[in-house]
Amino acid sequence: MTNPIDTFWTLRLAELKEVLEKNNFEVFMANSVKDAKKVFNEEIMSSLKGVKTVAIGGSVTLADTGILDDVRSNEALEFFDPYDKSLSAEEKYELRRQSLLADLFLTGTNGVTECGKLINLDMTGNRVAALNFGPKHVVLFISRNKLVETVDDAMFRIKDYVAPVNTMRLDMKTPCKKTGQCLDCSSPERICNIWTITEKCFPPKRIKIVLINEDAGY
Repeated sequence: MTNPIDTFWTLRLAELKEVLEKNNFEVFMANSVKDAKKVFNEEIMSSLKGVKTVAIGGSVTLADTGILDDVRSNEALEFFDPYDKSLSAEEKYELRRQSLLADLFLTGTNGVTECGKLINLDMTGNRVAALNFGPKHVVLFISRNKLVETVDDAMFRIKDYVAPVNTMRLDMKTPCKKTGQCLDCSSPERICNIWTITEKCFPPKRIKIVLINEDAGY
């Protein structure tokens, strides 16, 4: 066997796909982050009708796919981009509010359990709000390194690893940026504010998931 690690994850992600589909998510498979872009364009985007507005929630995995460059350059789409550095804080906040009524919302997830639950921790809440209600369609890009056994495992991984690394990436003024460990801080720039657990998709297939057989994001 030439690629035992990829074979292992192919089997695990196939099992996860079945579980997620039983939880009413629509699931697609991608062999890599690069392949996820092809899956999105050819299998998902082409099947969606009436998409005129697109919004995003913070996701390194999504950014790694290169999809956002395509969305920005598509003149047929109105893109709500709260990461546009030319915007003021007030303008970015308003875009996040508008994003809750977008036709399509793109993001990732902090964790997914073996029983098909999505676990997320947010700073402002716009990402998890849109994930669970508002936009007509949601597409999540989930790399294999996000898979854990239980909800508790996901929450531990997020607080112990994902959150500190994100504060470093975003250059936030929090203790975990300096120590690499969660100290349950009260910093004004604390990013660990709002937990959500999404057990099932409602309405069915509103949330579409691209499972990526490659490590990506955090």
